[in-house]
Amino acid sequence: MAGARKRPYRDFHRARPRSPPPPSRSPSGKKRRISLNSRSRSKSPTYPRPHRQANRITSKRELGKPQTFKSYLDIPDLPPKIRALCEIIAKNPSLAVEKVLEDSGIGVRQEDVEEVLKLSYGFPGSAVKFFRWSGHQLNDDHSPYAWNLVVDMLGKHSLFDAMWDAVKSMRKKGLLSLATFASLFSSYVLAGSLKEAIMTFEVMGQYGLPPDVVALNSLISAICRDGRTVDAVDFLGNVKERVRPDPDTYAILLEGWENEGNVTGARQTFAEMVREIGWDPANVPAYGSFLCTLLKGPGGIYEALKCFRTMTDHRCYPGMKFFRHALAECIKHTDPKAANFVWEAMVGRIGCRPDTEMYNSMIALHCYTDRIDVAERLMDEMVCNGAFPDDRTYNILFQFLIQSRKLNEASIVFTEMVKNECVPSLANCKTAARIFIDTGDHHSAMKVWKWMVEYYRSDMDETGNTLIVGLLDLDRLPEAVKYAEDVIERGIRLSSSTLSKLKQSLSKARKLHAYDELSRKWRSPRVP
Repeated sequence: MAGARKRPYRDFHRARPRSPPPPSRSPSGKKRRISLNSRSRSKSPTYPRPHRQANRITSKRELGKPQTFKSYLDIPDLPPKIRALCEIIAKNPSLAVEKVLEDSGIGVRQEDVEEVLKLSYGFPGSAVKFFRWSGHQLNDDHSPYAWNLVVDMLGKHSLFDAMWDAVKSMRKKGLLSLATFASLFSSYVLAGSLKEAIMTFEVMGQYGLPPDVVALNSLISAICRDGRTVDAVDFLGNVKERVRPDPDTYAILLEGWENEGNVTGARQTFAEMVREIGWDPANVPAYGSFLCTLLKGPGGIYEALKCFRTMTDHRCYPGMKFFRHALAECIKHTDPKAANFVWEAMVGRIGCRPDTEMYNSMIALHCYTDRIDVAERLMDEMVCNGAFPDDRTYNILFQFLIQSRKLNEASIVFTEMVKNECVPSLANCKTAARIFIDTGDHHSAMKVWKWMVEYYRSDMDETGNTLIVGLLDLDRLPEAVKYAEDVIERGIRLSSSTLSKLKQSLSKARKLHAYDELSRKWRSPRVP
């Protein structure tokens, strides 16, 4: 069954370090060697291995870039015992670590060893000494995960001889697993040693593990993550007669092409997938990666939708990632027709539930193309699909309703927006207040203004003056005086031209004493 398919080991270590530095060398010019067993000095394990210390082959990544590893310093609430052990490893030379650990009197469990190793990748020599010291307390009974961490740590520092010594010890204890070899693949690929990574795959059988399709996928995944999908495709071509690829194999390759933006490679791999294994509705990641890659090509959204239609004929569909990117392309090119096709396929045919961000994109697109009625309908149906309007949803719709002079609807949306504790933008408020007052709707204008003065504290001068002048033009002198007093008391600057119009209106009404009071307040410094 497709649901029971095994996924490849991407890398058992949770924070994969990147860009290994060139290996450090001892004064004699030889690479530093770390041994897991102080009594063993053999440089060649009994079991087959594909190399002497692997040659460094320059890869696409910049080898001189320093690695970054997760450290105990990055964990604020680390248990005191784990922190103390990590500090011993980080602050003492490797030759002194075991003595300091012994003198500390700290006891450890398997779980403690795992946690310390995960946070000590930057100090492989001292970490290995800790691993050996803790083994005495645990009667040499480390967990498989701890062994895998040691193997991974050594590999990430290109200490390949010591890494294979650890692999030899794990085999003797019967602890080797696919996770171990996934780490070996990753370390060699990161070091630019693709040939050695492939040779490691070839000798897996001699270490008691079959080089099956799951192992194949793990190696291909490591190669693709390094930005070398073309090498992964070449490798697959050489081994697929012995190890038959599965849907995951092609999903990994297509994801690699997607990350590299290689449309030609994606087309070729997709065609091979259909030819070799046919159409598989369960292989959603492969279809999504392929279509997302097509979006980046010269055919863009149109080629992607053409291939999407072919997929749907075989009842195969991509995941939400493609729909999200496809909608972004439709909006980028202001193409409501294509956007509606994508939306209907996603919501109507497949039954996916768009999130708030996707609704916002569609609402914005329909507003830009003067289909505000469609935008309002989309907003109304959001809750039914488990999405909820946010600040951006309301601001998009409010902005275009104001600009389209659909002022009754705009006023309703503003009221609903504030009631639902969403925040109208200052720009929208300023535009709305000005247009409401220009059209004689002083009630809506004042509603917006009252909200503005409660929420915003700056950039209010222009709107305040506009509203007062607008009230004067509407022959609403008492309200104009009232709001002028409020504006002055709030420290909002009343312009001299606004004061002049107030004076003219109050003079006609024979209420110059009211103007004198306003003028006095205007000239007086405001006490905070």
